[in-house]
Amino acid sequence: MANNYDNNNKGLRVNEMIRIREVRVIDEEGNQLGIIPTPEALKMAKDKDLDLVEVSPNANPPVCKILDYGKYKFEQEKKLRDSKKNQKVLKLKEIRMQPKIGTGDLDTKAKHIQEFLDEGDKVKVTIRFRGRELAHTDLGYNVLNEVLQRLTSAYVIEKPAAMDGRNMSMTISAKAAK
Repeated sequence: MANNYDNNNKGLRVNEMIRIREVRVIDEEGNQLGIIPTPEALKMAKDKDLDLVEVSPNANPPVCKILDYGKYKFEQEKKLRDSKKNQKVLKLKEIRMQPKIGTGDLDTKAKHIQEFLDEGDKVKVTIRFRGRELAHTDLGYNVLNEVLQRLTSAYVIEKPAAMDGRNMSMTISAKAAK
């Protein structure tokens, strides 16, 4: 039986940590036993060699459940692990280039972008303008359009090409498979 307050379980009160005079008690099968004085509910839990756990502290009176606290905690952690297992972490990759990029370099950059998209990552394509290049932003749009033409798989433009200071950037991601 757990007799101590568990710091990891976000304020969940167990056994002697419950300081309320009366609580609504639910037994291990899920049946409501009604409103019972806390010492009596604790005695009932100890007789069954289980714990009294406060599951709804904001109710009036608070709701407590008779259960095996160790098993309950394990189940909660298992649910949390399973939910994290199904999550896909999206990464944002960035490819930088200049408006006067050569065709061979452009092919290589487009190939890298394609690989990132195939892995399911988002890609931010950035063109850096230096000095007098800033007067010819239309060259940047041409380079970004050329990159898009060289991509072989389906993609979605999440953020179209736009100037941001001395940089022009756009964000693309792979099209979701149905």
